[in-house]
Amino acid sequence: MTALPLTVEADSASCCGTGQAIDDTAAQELATVFKALSDPARVKLLSLILNSSAGELCACDLTAPVGLSQPTVSHHMKLLTEARLVTREQRGKWAYYRPAPAALSEAVSTLLA
Repeated sequence: MTALPLTVEADSASCCGTGQAIDDTAAQELATVFKALSDPARVKLLSLILNSSAGELCACDLTAPVGLSQPTVSHHMKLLTEARLVTREQRGKWAYYRPAPAALSEAVSTLLA
């Protein structure tokens, strides 16, 4: 095995085309979106809402497909709402959720900007 010489340049920034990092506020907002999507149950819930033929789903329709209790689904939906991935409308005792796909598009656009 032949060892290759190791060279270190004094100014490593000049040799690497590093991009500019997003600001702290944008990073925090992105982290909220990606944290919301870091749980398989939340991804599944979002998918159910996105694919609903009515364009929305009642919280009562979300428990059975994911096999979780109503309080657990409510917790997951709160995180998706805080991440602006869904909107919530209270109708009587039930909450109805609509997808807000612009938040996901914005997150990707912010990363690529």
